Amino acid sequence: MKAGFCVAAGLLCSGIAALAQAPAAAAPDDFVRTHYAKFEYRIPMRDGAKMFAAVYVPKAGAFKDAGPYPFLMTKTPYSCGPYGVDKFPPRVGPSAELMESGYIFVCEDARGRYASEGVFQEMNPHIVDKKGPKDVDESSDMYDTVEFLLKNVPNNNGKVGITGISYPGFYTSASIIDSHPAIKAASPQAPMTDLFFNDDGYHGGAFMLGANYGFYRSFRPQKNPLIPSAPSPRGVSNSENPDTYATLLAAGPTTDLDKGKEYLNGENWLFHDQVMHTTYDDYWRKRDLSRHMKGVHTAVMVVGGWFDAEDLSGPFKTFHAIDQYNPGAVNTLVIGPWTHGGWARTDGDRLGDVTFNAKTSLFYREKIELPFFEFYLKGVGVDKSGNRIGPLPKAYVFETGTNVWKTYEAWPPKQAAAKTLYFHADGKLSFDAPSEKTGVDEYVSDPAHPVPFVGYPTDTVPQRYMADDQRFAATRPDVLVYVSEPLTEDLTIAGPVKPKLKIASTGTDSDFVVKMIDVYPYDYPLSQGTDAGNKRIVGAAPVVMGGYEQLVRGEPMRAKFRDSWEKPTALVPGKMVTLNGEMPDVNHTFRAGHRIMVQVQSSWFPLVDRNPQTFVDIPLAKPEQFVKATESVYRSADAASGVEVLVLPQP
Repeated sequence: MKAGFCVAAGLLCSGIAALAQAPAAAAPDDFVRTHYAKFEYRIPMRDGAKMFAAVYVPKAGAFKDAGPYPFLMTKTPYSCGPYGVDKFPPRVGPSAELMESGYIFVCEDARGRYASEGVFQEMNPHIVDKKGPKDVDESSDMYDTVEFLLKNVPNNNGKVGITGISYPGFYTSASIIDSHPAIKAASPQAPMTDLFFNDDGYHGGAFMLGANYGFYRSFRPQKNPLIPSAPSPRGVSNSENPDTYATLLAAGPTTDLDKGKEYLNGENWLFHDQVMHTTYDDYWRKRDLSRHMKGVHTAVMVVGGWFDAEDLSGPFKTFHAIDQYNPGAVNTLVIGPWTHGGWARTDGDRLGDVTFNAKTSLFYREKIELPFFEFYLKGVGVDKSGNRIGPLPKAYVFETGTNVWKTYEAWPPKQAAAKTLYFHADGKLSFDAPSEKTGVDEYVSDPAHPVPFVGYPTDTVPQRYMADDQRFAATRPDVLVYVSEPLTEDLTIAGPVKPKLKIASTGTDSDFVVKMIDVYPYDYPLSQGTDAGNKRIVGAAPVVMGGYEQLVRGEPMRAKFRDSWEKPTALVPGKMVTLNGEMPDVNHTFRAGHRIMVQVQSSWFPLVDRNPQTFVDIPLAKPEQFVKATESVYRSADAASGVEVLVLPQP
């Protein structure tokens, strides 16, 4: 996510805290220095700007394969340092496995960032019709970079691969539009794709407050892109109170975070743009990269994580757009049980209290990522006739709940059928449509006391929240709870989750947050204690997993956008309306004996900004415009509410 991680010469860097890549067990700390020679280039673009690139070339005799070698490149706005040909990072490339295989690794600073010239733009918009050399975008910059590398770096085999996580994932996607013919393999990983729709910026029309404020405290405009920016504060809390909930609640409307002296003091136009463009206007439309994924001439492997709190939607949008605009293209989707970039920096065996029973990240790096680049860039993995052995499936996805890898010929799987889980009286949930002539559940939503998104204090947005226990929320009077009977057999859902509600409010605007939850049976074994950052706590009391309410997917829906993302409309107090939404995809099995739960609430703070529940431009809302509202969710035969899911037939 732009609000999360970056790739800087092979290192992953969090917008909240620096995180090193998963170390190579057999590689010494000086592996890069002893196996690679470093070169630095300032590569001229067609408009005259020069991009900085650090290039790491295998030394003679360092690898059994003497070359020539392919390029494997990452472009980043987060710095390709350390700068200087005598300064080496501890790792290069996306993984230790690839680093130890021998590639010409390239890290390029994005236009207008760190040592690269030019003007930085947030998600630099693609230019469809380039009139001349001054019309530059990421596609043209990559084309010019590849041309330079092929001509100026010796012992290359003429093939280029591109990869990157989060913002570098965006650069990867943007670089393969009308791609240079030498680009043979590309892997956009957690790519920022359409910030207004379920990526970093907005979800269901609601602003992702905690993550964006935390990110933009450190990611700031550079006054001189030739001089690396000074370190900036990280995290969300900037007071003595480390509790994000208290800090951001006290801050008031989001414009105060933007302009307030105690906060960003109006010094970061990047955050300002995110906050103030509250509708799907031209600012967002021209930054929707999925509209432009045309002319893709390379093999593509799109990677994401089921628990990516930042860019969960981007991989799916990118994958489907490539299929739509490039029929017949080699295009694979890989999704594992990972947080944002977790496949590159963690074992992927657990998230918080939830375990996956295997080191899924290691499996991915060794069995999926490495073979992908080795085949398309080196020709490794072919038989005598040149045919590939064991091609990647169309979709290679991890199924949570059962904790197994699954492969499909399409995503979502063609055999999945739509079914709706309906709300019933007394908090019941089932696939049976309601038969009641009347039925409604109500609660009072108070913006002064919003529902928190986690049940513990935190000074950031912990990645583990996406699988956290929801029992803390189920006890609140401003949260509706609907739960099924224990399942008699496994139930697998695969694909998007679509809330379909009939609602009313005494306010003129309101949010409705819908959460799908897996309720564990009461005889479930204990789990070792963890903290909010997914770290094991030595000697901590075990977590009671019996009755654990694991979040499977949750999203807000801002009611004023029920008919249009461009032109919001007010609610009429007391009038029932239809409110439909679509959550990012899941691939989860509710095991026999488990129950399915749906929670509905009208705040999720500070993950999401507070809705004042009056029809106003929310960043500019005055304190007196934040009012209590009574929210109604209908569940009768003529006004049914529920959640549509795609159900796979059981074998």
